[in-house]
Amino acid sequence: MMRVAIYWAPELDDPLHAAGSAWLGRDAETAARVPQPPIPGLADLTADPRSYGLHATLKPPFRLATRYQDFIVEAARWAESQAPLTLPPLSVQDLKGFLALRETAPCPPLHALADSAVASLDHHRAPPTEEELARRRKAKLSATQEAMLTRWGYPYVMGEWQFHVTLTHRLGAEDAARIRPFAEAHFAGPARQPRRVGAVCVFTQAAPGQPFLIAERLSLSGPAA
Repeated sequence: MMRVAIYWAPELDDPLHAAGSAWLGRDAETAARVPQPPIPGLADLTADPRSYGLHATLKPPFRLATRYQDFIVEAARWAESQAPLTLPPLSVQDLKGFLALRETAPCPPLHALADSAVASLDHHRAPPTEEELARRRKAKLSATQEAMLTRWGYPYVMGEWQFHVTLTHRLGAEDAARIRPFAEAHFAGPARQPRRVGAVCVFTQAAPGQPFLIAERLSLSGPAA
């Protein structure tokens, strides 16, 4: 029942790693709980993203149809073929009711990296169950999103993909207005600096309901476009 995913996560020495781990209350690298800022209600509002760890999705979580070691070998080979890129400064933004860190400028190489991760490693993905498909379809998917779900097992990939580092669960207007200034202040320094993306991460989830953890960091070492 283990699931794997390809995510971007900041390097350990990137200030965003410490800031994001503190905001969510958990370090996805070490699994350690981290004290959160003294913001009323923050622990509850971050419960869902805490379980996934600080990340931006490239290839969404899936169960393996192959052996884990075979997947890791090929994922590392794929990463070696991908060029490092510069991630634009980030800012706290609203994304369909969620607060998230998002780019402040378009980044086509980042989108290309996500598309490549989805397509290149897809033969390792076991198909979703009917229950999982039904749960996804409760979101009233568009025709394009339904096509993505059918082909890739997830509706928000390829042309539907948006880079985002989730910071809260979906918020009502009152909570969003209250929490957003705290988030903007908390991430003001770490988020605004451009950063080099020289690696991606394999995250694993041991079983349903268990937290995701960083299992591998895979270097991007392909030639620049």
